[in-house]
Amino acid sequence: MKEMHFRRFTVLIVLVFTVTSLSLVHASSKHQRRGIDINSPFDTALETLQKQIRYNFKKIDLLRRAMTHPSFSEENNKALSVLGADVIDSSISLRFLQKNIDMSSKDLNERKLEISKQSSCAVDGTRLGLHKVVRVSPKTNSTAPAVVCGAFRAIFGAIAIDIGKSDDAGGVFWDVHSGDVGQALAL
Repeated sequence: MKEMHFRRFTVLIVLVFTVTSLSLVHASSKHQRRGIDINSPFDTALETLQKQIRYNFKKIDLLRRAMTHPSFSEENNKALSVLGADVIDSSISLRFLQKNIDMSSKDLNERKLEISKQSSCAVDGTRLGLHKVVRVSPKTNSTAPAVVCGAFRAIFGAIAIDIGKSDDAGGVFWDVHSGDVGQALAL
């Protein structure tokens, strides 16, 4: 008799669990059909950032990594930041030499340094609100220029990988750097 009650109880629990699970799946798909996304604040911030820079990632995980500081995770933006710095430097060189092929190497290096130095990219990154987006450990200051600049550079490294072309990533850099994109949106 006890065994039969136990079986009924088990069947009842399984039935309740199944009905509850199906209800949740139905509710979730209903929200998605209505266009309601159930996103985390970080996902929402990434969507906003894509609108700000006027570039939509095919592989959003690249942007997710670009906005992850090494203090937060081993899967972070360090390598993307290095690539992004190279994209920015190449883009600066290309732009200035296209305008003046006779520019001296000294003048070119000064312009590259002026535009790509940490304080300059931190200003651009802060204008985009990256200090509000980049994921850092609790002990790391997300407004530190090195953190903001690293995230800013990593964006262009991520774009270069996403597109497969550093020149196109450089074009997005110039849009952002020259102020052609909007100010930081409320996140």
